[in-house]
Amino acid sequence: MRAIVSHRYGPPEVLQCEDVGTPTPADGEVLLAVRAASLNPADRLFEAQWPVLRLITGLRRPKDPRVGHDVAGEVVAVGRSVTRFAPGDAVFGVCRGAFAEYACAAESALVDKPREVTFEEAAAAPVAGLTALQGLRDKARLRPGAEVLINGAAGGVGTFAVQIAKALGRRVTGVCSARNVELVRSIGADRVIDYTRQDFTRDARRYDVVLDCVGNRPLTACRRVLTPRGRCVLVGAAPRLSSVVARMLAALALSPLSSRKLVPFVARVRAADLATLRDLMASGVVRPVIGRRYALPEAPAAFRELDTKHARGKIVLTVP
Repeated sequence: MRAIVSHRYGPPEVLQCEDVGTPTPADGEVLLAVRAASLNPADRLFEAQWPVLRLITGLRRPKDPRVGHDVAGEVVAVGRSVTRFAPGDAVFGVCRGAFAEYACAAESALVDKPREVTFEEAAAAPVAGLTALQGLRDKARLRPGAEVLINGAAGGVGTFAVQIAKALGRRVTGVCSARNVELVRSIGADRVIDYTRQDFTRDARRYDVVLDCVGNRPLTACRRVLTPRGRCVLVGAAPRLSSVVARMLAALALSPLSSRKLVPFVARVRAADLATLRDLMASGVVRPVIGRRYALPEAPAAFRELDTKHARGKIVLTVP
């Protein structure tokens, strides 16, 4: 089978589309014929921008050359203890090595794909959708009537967050560039701020929740626009992993000093939450926004677009 692999660290150009052996599912796993996968910032481990990370991923080269997590496809085979799926089922979820023609995934990290949702849309949902759902519902502790601001509303997490916040009945302000204002409005934002013309942290308006999907404003500025007991949930990426870690550590240090909380957050894969995303998509309440599609061998170009930090919605790899 063909798969995207990385045998050395470096920029997206180190990624290769190679013929490798088809994996065999373990007892609690299923083997998928991958139909689509999508990119996330966390998939850039092949860059190993932070030297300490190599203590985990491999000092001189990646210990695991596989790439990708978000996946959608059809079940080909199941391990002995698998009870929820059978060959022929259409599913989506999270696995290791999603950028391939076949991949193995834990039964607990998959749910059925609704008929109303394409494989590409399903592949776009897992990590970004879970981040938006858990960030808003669990970490932001949304109250009835809460005013919510999504910074980075046109991105992968942001487009899900706008729709999920509206599904929860909240009033939403989205922050994005001028070219994405209509997109963000079309997915439900009540108010849209073009960050090229207005800095939301200098606005007089105050928010009960800020979901920061970008990390392009100082933490103190983000805290300033919160209501007295508001919460700023940090889910955004920065160009370098070291910047992400530094921002999260700074948030942990600053948060106890005020009733306005700064909350670092990393999503967890839970089957119940994947099922919630499935139901939201099946009902049409949430619809994944796909900015651009690439063929599997075009993974390096897809990552270069992701690195621009201006990708609209999710970037998807299609597997024929």
